[in-house]
Amino acid sequence: MKPAAPKSPEPRNFFQDVHEVARLIPRGRVSTYGAIAHYLGARHGARTVGYAMMAAHTADQYVPAHRVVNRLGHLTGRLHYATPFAMQEALEAEGIRVEEDRVVEFSKLFWDPSTELA
Repeated sequence: MKPAAPKSPEPRNFFQDVHEVARLIPRGRVSTYGAIAHYLGARHGARTVGYAMMAAHTADQYVPAHRVVNRLGHLTGRLHYATPFAMQEALEAEGIRVEEDRVVEFSKLFWDPSTELA
């Protein structure tokens, strides 16, 4: 009798991995699409991280997608919320100032998973 083949691990789902990292961003801090992609080993995957943030509402658990902005601190994902100001309002509720669709003191508030989770 031939032994059963070992079970291969379930394939990783990039969107789920992105959502897990986004859940680790502390309240009052922000990260970027590119920083999350780089952390997950997809150096050129910033756009795909953006797609994952757009799909965050379908995740089993809450994903604080409002904490993910572009590399300059701009709220480029704001148009994917129920209202054009919902993303800004969510950030402001955490004490993050936003002016002209950009996080004020972005470099101070930036959370890099590659250094924070190392």
